[in-house]
Amino acid sequence: MRPALTFILAAVLSTFSALAQPAAPANPANVALVRRSANTLTYGGPTRAEGRSYNFTPAFLVYPDARVDEAGAARLLDELGIQPVLDDNYGVAMVVNPVGVKYDPEADFDAFVTLYDRLRSGNLKVIGIGGGASFVNQVLAPRAGDHLAGILTVGGKPAKLPKGFVSAGVPAYVAGKTAAKVVPEYVNLNRAVKADGYYVNPDEELLTVYSETDSRPLSAVFTEAWKKVLGRCYRFNNYKHTQYEGQRFGQYGPDELEPYLDWESLDMTRIIVEQPQGAGQNAGKWLWYEYWPKELLEGAAARSVPIMVLLHGNQNDPRTQAETSGFIQVAGKERFLVVEMEWQGSVSYQAMGHDGIENVLLQLLAKYPQLDPSRIYAEGLSAGSMTASALGVKKSHVFAAVGGHSGGIMGGRGGAFPGMDPIWNEATQKRGAVEMPYCSVLGTADNVVPFIRPDNWKGNGYLNAWRIYEQMNGMPVVDELDFSIDPLFGQRLRDRETIRTNKGAGITIETGQLYKGDLPLIKIVAVVDYGHWNFQPTAQIMWDFFKQYRRDPETRKLIYLKK
Repeated sequence: MRPALTFILAAVLSTFSALAQPAAPANPANVALVRRSANTLTYGGPTRAEGRSYNFTPAFLVYPDARVDEAGAARLLDELGIQPVLDDNYGVAMVVNPVGVKYDPEADFDAFVTLYDRLRSGNLKVIGIGGGASFVNQVLAPRAGDHLAGILTVGGKPAKLPKGFVSAGVPAYVAGKTAAKVVPEYVNLNRAVKADGYYVNPDEELLTVYSETDSRPLSAVFTEAWKKVLGRCYRFNNYKHTQYEGQRFGQYGPDELEPYLDWESLDMTRIIVEQPQGAGQNAGKWLWYEYWPKELLEGAAARSVPIMVLLHGNQNDPRTQAETSGFIQVAGKERFLVVEMEWQGSVSYQAMGHDGIENVLLQLLAKYPQLDPSRIYAEGLSAGSMTASALGVKKSHVFAAVGGHSGGIMGGRGGAFPGMDPIWNEATQKRGAVEMPYCSVLGTADNVVPFIRPDNWKGNGYLNAWRIYEQMNGMPVVDELDFSIDPLFGQRLRDRETIRTNKGAGITIETGQLYKGDLPLIKIVAVVDYGHWNFQPTAQIMWDFFKQYRRDPETRKLIYLKK
């Protein structure tokens, strides 16, 4: 497949890359021009270590004032000055003509839906100019805004929404002479209130409306819109399926709106480390990313800064967890170091394995005296979750708590030779002598690593992980689940809680904990009807659980900091 339009499909490949992508319809004939990043996109690792990941790279649909040919479309993109954004973010831009001589609400909306289904982008932005702005304001914003990660319109007529019209909203930047007339409808769409020079939904800070009426070059307008709106968020849908499996327009309700990572706005610094390994034919290198709160990097008290280790999924870009888990945003608020490692190897880097991960941490502790060896935590996605889960047993002397999203431990107990299962045996040897807090986050609609159900719980990867940590922690090991006790978890959990969010179709979270006496050592977080991926609100939940614990650097005993 040629990468002109299809590289976005690669951007959302799963942690299990063997999953097939369904066939996509032909490219609509009304696309006048496709322009993409000058940087090559590859699987299994970055082509530019200094860039961003290919997760949820932006795709721009640009609707011109009137029909343009390929040369006119190229001029329009040049006027927008969009190429640097494409290059920095593996982006793609398409100039989309009206189907007919001029825009027709129904015909052009149908063409948009076809293109949407074709792209399957998790970060779709729309730009409208003049007549194209009218189409975007009047048709796409009210009918498709909850599938768009931002709108920029310049000129154009406002929408005329019926009274009582309800929408999930869309971040918008409105420019041009008609902005004052156009803005009120976007404010209504977003249920926004006036803030300091813009409008914002009080329950979702990403639902903003900015405007300007100055006559400025399109490039200046686009730059400001990218800074304030288009570059701040992405949108994807993981409700009742997994986003990389694909969806048709409207199939699963409103898309989730999530922040597109901007570490600088969080007053953080990213450091990229490429470290040579071996020599001769065995020469290679390791890669990791450090995300530092600036004031802690520049100077902090000795042993005062916690370390959060992130591990990406199978063949994911090594920045996946930093950019999609929500942990950088949590670190921005609570000020700790985040380290994401290329742990499994890629087209460019060697695998670290369990020992390599520990080695990197030892190097960090030696280099930065402000790091706290008693507060080292790890979590990952899918295969990274499986690795983090294993680290808590195999490297229990290193970590104060571990966890993961969308992955447990495959095997772990049972199989043809249950007495020879290595990780179960290691947990058994340490039983009661080593305690390790464990946080398991999962989606109940995950088809890759399925959640427990009455018909599949035996040998389930999540249940294996919970049992292994019960075993090592010296807790009673649950051998049978009874879904009459709890229809979701099949066992009695303490501190049961339902958390309602404003994400997507109103996704809910169910949580509970397993205790050893008065010590909450296992926390289970189920995102209801959610597929195989990170759910950013759970990063704060996991961190709140982790930060209760330290591990004494001398005795290696667990310390519980009671709330």
